[in-house]
Order: sequence, then structure tokens, then C-alpha cells
Amino acid sequence: MDETFLRSIEKALKDNDLSALDKLAVPKHRVINKKEDYRSVLMLSAHNFKHFLKIPSLDAECIMINLEDGVSKEQKPFALALCAIFLSYYSECGKKLVVRVNALDEGGYDEITYLNQFKPDAVRVPKIRTAKEVKNVLHLLDDDIELHLSVETCESWANLASLKVNKRVKAFYLGILDLFADMRLPQAQIRRDNPTLVYILSHFLVTCKALRVKPVSFVYQDFKNLEEFRSWLELEKSMGFDAKGCISPSQTALVNEIFQDEALQIERAKVIVRLFEMNRDLGITGFVDEEYGFIDEPIYKGALALLKEKDL
Repeated sequence: MDETFLRSIEKALKDNDLSALDKLAVPKHRVINKKEDYRSVLMLSAHNFKHFLKIPSLDAECIMINLEDGVSKEQKPFALALCAIFLSYYSECGKKLVVRVNALDEGGYDEITYLNQFKPDAVRVPKIRTAKEVKNVLHLLDDDIELHLSVETCESWANLASLKVNKRVKAFYLGILDLFADMRLPQAQIRRDNPTLVYILSHFLVTCKALRVKPVSFVYQDFKNLEEFRSWLELEKSMGFDAKGCISPSQTALVNEIFQDEALQIERAKVIVRLFEMNRDLGITGFVDEEYGFIDEPIYKGALALLKEKDL
């Protein structure tokens, strides 16, 4: 991004000048990312413009630009303007860019109307309750933009099977903390050995699969406890999940690792071994492949170990 343009953004934010920031949000043609096989969904706070600059370097396959949680009422207009600016800037992006708007009765409808011109790949609506609300959103939302829904209220849970009212409804996200709170269940019961929690995961997954909607499992809040996070991922993978919300790059890396399709993982390892050995014969032990990125001896050894583990 042009340095002068960046300085203009910084100045508008520093001066608390929303009108100046709005003038920088100019709609441009965007190539909509229709990818549906993403595994990691990383939350990005929309009120911090430096977070947007990191998008190309992030390992997450889907970026959740968050206008809701963690953004104060005073910051929300600035967050929306920044979201628009960077949607235009990333006119074509290999990562799926989804905007999580505010609840419909808290400004969500207005945000969707505004965002239509900037063409996010999808809009995620929190605290959805009924099929009627979904229809209202689809009536408002541009036809090119996917609709994703957060399942985090008693009503949405009770109406889960009826929420896919249109083929543009592509993904459901399980908001476990809000769902437990709304159901008046103690959050201490969000444990892997709790049959109620396992039932919720199972019911959510099977219903989504039956509806041909992508199920995205809940965000695990203790982002420093990667050992427990790995255990959750292994449980969810064994159930059939292939995507999960994340709040840190370290979580993203684990999701991408564990939810990787085994057949693709094996094929990738075979190609890496073949490429490395071909280049090694030429005296090259570190190189960049267009499809698989940087390959060196540790990457090669990791691929060999995987193939050995699979007796291949």
C-alpha cells in the first residue's frame, strides 16, 4: 500500500476524523473468493488498521474481519470504514475475507447495506434467530456475497435445520460461549468429557452436513494452552469437523496441521521428497517451489517421517 495513503489513514485515525477516513473508502471491483475448503478461520479486529496489513502474511485460510466483539461502540464507525478501505485494497485475495457485522438490531442491517458496494467474500451475521431474519438479510445482501450465520442463541439452535433458506447460506459458526449463556448452562461445562457438549457438537455437525452447510467449530479462548487446543482439534476431527475458529496465529497453525486432508498430506509429502532429492543431486538443499513454498532439509525430513509413519 502506498505510504502516502497509509499516512492518510493514520492521520484520520489519530485526529478521530471519521469523514476523512470515509473519503478513503472507494469501492473497487473485487474478485469474490468462492473457496469452501478453508480450515482455519482467524479473527481480526477491524478497529486496528495494522492488523489488516498483516493479512497476506497470515497462515489462516479465512480471515474473519470482526466489527462486533471487542470493538467499542465509539470505534465501530471507524472499524467499518477501515474494513471498507482494505476490502478495496485486497481486490483479489487468496484468503477468504468474511466480515462479521453487528447483530441485526444493533446496526447489522445498515452495515450490510454499506458493505455491499465493497464486496466482501461473505458476511457473517451474529445472534441470528429465525429463518425470517435470514430471508431479510438475503433480500438486502448483494447476490455475489455469501451469507454465513452464527449459531449462538436458543432460537437459532431450535431453528437450526430451517436456517438454510437459500443456496447462498454457506456456513454456520458455533458460538459456544454465547450459546451456553443463552441456554443458562455454566461455561465450566465446556469440557471434552462433558456429554452435553459432545452432543451439541455432534448435533451441530450432523445438521450442517445434512443441509450442505459448512460447520465451523467454536473458538477456544485459552489461546496459550496449545496442548488442550490440540486435544479439542483431535476430538473434532474424529467427529468429522474440518474447520475451526482461531484467535491467534499459533492456533491457526495447529488447525491447518490437524485438519489437513490425509490423502493430500501424503501426496504433498511425496512431492516434497521427490523435489528435494532431485535438487539435492544438483547440490541445492534449499529452494522455493511455486506450489509448496520453501523446501529445505528439515521440511524434507518431516515429509519422510510422515511417509514412514504411513508405511509408504
